[in-house]
Amino acid sequence: MPTDLRDFWHGFQSGVEVAVHGTSSDRLLGVREGFLRFFHDGLDRPVPVAVVPQAEEKAFLGLPVSDRESIVRAREAALHLRERLSSAYQFYVASEGGLHEVEFEGQTHYFVRTWTVILGAGGEAWGASGSVEIPPQLVSGLTGEEAAFAVPGTRRSGGMIASLTGGLESRRTAIAVSTLHALCTLFYGKLESRPVRRR
Repeated sequence: MPTDLRDFWHGFQSGVEVAVHGTSSDRLLGVREGFLRFFHDGLDRPVPVAVVPQAEEKAFLGLPVSDRESIVRAREAALHLRERLSSAYQFYVASEGGLHEVEFEGQTHYFVRTWTVILGAGGEAWGASGSVEIPPQLVSGLTGEEAAFAVPGTRRSGGMIASLTGGLESRRTAIAVSTLHALCTLFYGKLESRPVRRR
């Protein structure tokens, strides 16, 4: 096990401290839920998880219109947090929602999903939430930039994902899933999870 992971486990009993890019409650609660699910359910280690909001110093305008752009934005924000805060936290996390396109039989399909980038013990990892397609009738004939504004959704009501799913999913749940996926990648082969329960 690498030294940084040994150091992490040495201080594990006191809990996990996570610096999160942004101050919105859906972002903070989503990151916290992802960490709790990984550590409590995946590793069966009920340690405290503290998420600490960090004001967004560089706000991006508009919705990213590719997975790459979403990842780049989230990664830049996480790297900036780590650079600014040095080793004050065990993890630095940033999430970014965006669109991605799939061309199929001459038609462009647009999907919404959230990407999370985590920097911490063990290195760097990315994770994504599930994708929700924007109904074709809403985006017919639009470019990616125009499609980003085709679905009504407000931050207070859970964002575009909540609008598309009728509230069954939200920005918070998307961030929780993408955070969990990034943690699974970050610690794959390094931390042993408990056996998967068959349902």
